[in-house]
Amino acid sequence: MDESLENQSQTLDQENEIVTEGSAVVHGEPSQDGSVPPNVDTEVEVLDEKVSKQIIKEGHGSKPSKYSTCFLHYRAWTKHTQHKFEDTWQEQQPIELVLGKEKKEMAGLAIGVSSMKSGERALLHIGWELGYGKDGNFSFPNGPPMADLLYEVEVIGFDETKEGKARSDMTVEERIGAADRRKMDGNNLFKEDKLEEAMQQYEMAIAYMGDDFMFQLYGKYQDMALAVKNPCHLNIAACLIKLKRYDEAIGHCNIVLTEEEKNPKALFRRGKAKAELGQMDSAREDFRKAQKYAPDDNAIRRELRGIAEQEKAVYQKQKEMYKGMFVGREESGGKGKSRNWLIMLWQWLVSLFSRIFGRHRVKAD
Repeated sequence: MDESLENQSQTLDQENEIVTEGSAVVHGEPSQDGSVPPNVDTEVEVLDEKVSKQIIKEGHGSKPSKYSTCFLHYRAWTKHTQHKFEDTWQEQQPIELVLGKEKKEMAGLAIGVSSMKSGERALLHIGWELGYGKDGNFSFPNGPPMADLLYEVEVIGFDETKEGKARSDMTVEERIGAADRRKMDGNNLFKEDKLEEAMQQYEMAIAYMGDDFMFQLYGKYQDMALAVKNPCHLNIAACLIKLKRYDEAIGHCNIVLTEEEKNPKALFRRGKAKAELGQMDSAREDFRKAQKYAPDDNAIRRELRGIAEQEKAVYQKQKEMYKGMFVGREESGGKGKSRNWLIMLWQWLVSLFSRIFGRHRVKAD
């Protein structure tokens, strides 16, 4: 996608017509606050002597085969103490699992994932024999010895590759190319109004552009990678705004602005999210910065005008409210002055009569 300023401005101005700015249901969001395992009342499916599954949300399509590269999010707890020892959602990046080439401690997780479709979320019950085993793991992630495990897992998607080629085995060009294909697949799915599937593709594209990979890049390769990664974050931010998850949208915009502080789309979306949260001063600042880098954009003008009109309406409302309060005080103040005048008149009359009667007493004496 051409990321020129003109196209950026068009994207901001016509966000409902631009594929990469469309709404979608965001996958990978936590089902609860994530501190404890979810309560699931669906049927228990036995996958292995030591692995069972309860579906939280149905997926779609086919299941991954051996050597598929799966992208997923998960949380992990020890079953009996419900101690959470790992949470990939907090990193905002899915992890990669190549079925058939997983680490020994991930064997139970791999069995569960192999039974899941794209978009499916499930609670996996895994015996300690297919987890961290008799000795446990005292480095990160910290799995206690002989601990049965619970995994809340969501499969974002998977690549069917016969050789099971992991990202770490790909060249730079291969990873960027794979991520770009995912982004384009997401765009095509969005055009077909398959919003959930489109969102999965954007997430998987980001998975190819992990921090460990980005830190190694410089020059043209870094520019190529950012040209794929950042638009995906902006797409997710647009979706989150439509889903009214404004804080998360701000987080994705911040990721882009860390790399491109002058990105008008990131500033625009962050401003929209802040405005929805009622952070008008901060939103106005973002919109003004975006306008500096996209001065002809009509959407930015509309947002700034909207903030000004909203603040004017609030001011008028407050003015009317305070006017009513002051009118009430004036009315009560006028009544008070009338009462004070009567009291003063009464005191003057009393004083006058006192003087008159006082003189008469003096004469009588």
